Amino acid sequence: MTISSHSPSANSSGTDFIAMLSLARRGDPTARGELFSRYINYLNILATTQLDAKLRRRVSPSDLVQETMLSAHRDFKDFRGDTQGELLGWLRKILIHSLHRAIARHVKADKRDVRREIPLEVISTGVEESAVTLANVLEATGQSPSQVVQAKEVAVGLSDQLAKLKPDYRDVIVYRILQGLSFEEVAARMNRSSAATRMLFLRAIDQFKTTFEQKPTSDG
Repeated sequence: MTISSHSPSANSSGTDFIAMLSLARRGDPTARGELFSRYINYLNILATTQLDAKLRRRVSPSDLVQETMLSAHRDFKDFRGDTQGELLGWLRKILIHSLHRAIARHVKADKRDVRREIPLEVISTGVEESAVTLANVLEATGQSPSQVVQAKEVAVGLSDQLAKLKPDYRDVIVYRILQGLSFEEVAARMNRSSAATRMLFLRAIDQFKTTFEQKPTSDG
C-alpha cells in the first residue's frame, strides 16, 4: 500500500483552502496540483479498503488514485462546490468510478472468476462507509470525545497521520479498523500468527495515537 509522505492537512481548511481553490479556479496549474495533492493519502486509504487481495494483484491503490487525479484535473471545471467537504465528496465520486472500471476490467479479464460485475451503487456505498469509518477511527484508539469530534472534521488529516506509520502498523490498522477484518483474517493477510497480529495492532494503535497527538494544529 503505497502512500504519499506529503502531509499538508494542517493547512487544508479555512482561509488557506479558499485561497488555493480560488487560484485553481483562475487557471493556476500549480495551485490546482497543490490542492489535489492534499488528498492523495485520503484517497489512497479509501481505495485500499475497497480492494481485496486478488484484485490488488492486478491494480494498486496508487494506480487508482493516479487515475482519479488525472480525471479531477481534466474535469475540474465541473466542480461547483466551495468547501473542502464538497471537494472531498467530488473526489470520492471520481474514485468510485475509477474503482468500478478497475473491478469491471478484473472480472472481464479473469475468465475463471464467476462473480458478476459489482454494481456501482455497491462500490459507492463501500467508499462512503469507509470515509465515515476513517473519520471515526480515533474512537478505536481511546481518544477523548472532543478529540473524536475534531477527528470527524479531519479525515484527511487522519490519512496523513496513517501515512507516517511504518507499513506493518498502517496495514494492520487499515485491515482491522477500516476493513473490519477479524484478527484471524488480518493474520492470514499479513502472514503472522493471530497472537502476533494482536500485539502488532496494539503497538500500531499506540504509535498512531502518539503520531496524531504530535500533529500540527490547524488554524482553520
